[in-house]
Amino acid sequence: MTKETVLSNARIILEDDILHGSLLIRDGKIADISEGNSAHGEDFEGDYLLPGLVELHTDHLEGHYSPRPGLRWHKTAAIQAHDAQIVTSGITTVFDCLRMGADEDGGFDRGEMRDMADAIQKAEQEGRLRAEHLLHLRCEVSADNVMEHFADFENDPYVRLVSLMDHAPGQRQFQTMDQYIFYYQKKRGLSDEVFAKFIEKRLAESARNSTPHRIAISKICKERGITIASHDDATLDHVDEAIENGVRLAEFPTSFDAAKASHEHGMSVLMGAPNIVRGKSHSGNIAARDLAERGVLDVLSSDYVPLSMLYAPFIIADEVESISLPKAIAMVTSTPARTVSLDDRGRIATGLRADLVRVFRDEGVPVTRSVWREGRRVA
Repeated sequence: MTKETVLSNARIILEDDILHGSLLIRDGKIADISEGNSAHGEDFEGDYLLPGLVELHTDHLEGHYSPRPGLRWHKTAAIQAHDAQIVTSGITTVFDCLRMGADEDGGFDRGEMRDMADAIQKAEQEGRLRAEHLLHLRCEVSADNVMEHFADFENDPYVRLVSLMDHAPGQRQFQTMDQYIFYYQKKRGLSDEVFAKFIEKRLAESARNSTPHRIAISKICKERGITIASHDDATLDHVDEAIENGVRLAEFPTSFDAAKASHEHGMSVLMGAPNIVRGKSHSGNIAARDLAERGVLDVLSSDYVPLSMLYAPFIIADEVESISLPKAIAMVTSTPARTVSLDDRGRIATGLRADLVRVFRDEGVPVTRSVWREGRRVA
């Protein structure tokens, strides 16, 4: 039986325009978009209608699963809490980050992330989840055990994105030792002696593992058609390495030169939406707004605050003269979807999935009023 829903009197965010009109959903897809109001359906009262947001990088699930050091929460309960915040932030497709390999932040035992992935998939099968959940494997290539963890996801169709990371001191996110000392020694209260040994260990691991692990993981991803992301690129050499590895997504470049080179080579440059909301990076690197103003910012992710992903595009449209609201919204919808080859969503166009968000915004923080995933109301 055909199921139809009409949404009327909306400011519809198209890819390059805002249309005041109505939209028809039929059997989970967008069937028609028309200018003017319909006499039927839900009256949006002039609220915005956005495509459902596509989130490529969020550590938010990990915070629910391990809310305190050494503590593990019930997996299904953690997943449901995460999902609820994701959907009410307007995100209808989320790539949950799972950590592969132990780095300086510690890590999870082998099999623990596999168990989490199984729990996500089981929760979906049981109808517990409102957003669509896919997997993003964050691979700490300097770690001795990253390949063992990565092997747990062989042939898992939910894995659609893999990032190659190296958090060793003196490079990438931590280009200077001052940044690293603040982030790891001062925050953790390590003595100079303990910290020196820690540094020595991390540098040795990076020198031993990073290159062979990058090559091995990239090869597997290419064979399986998985999108590859670089992480915290700082130099042109890093960008050249990313090109060689077949990277399509440049996550959190730490310098303008790296961001510009990545963008010019066809990679989507991703920065954190919290960086836009706060006006700066939490680790002292380049501000995302600077990249937006210079035309080399392509994708925003919520990173660690789900609602920031809805809020940040409005800030960019308000404050960056060269970026319209449709162009800013594309950073959280159509561009991330295209980057990971999800061509059935991310835009309001006939024939695509009816992943949609009703948003009220006069000024300040936008309010999510309703969310549809494949035409079904989920929030």
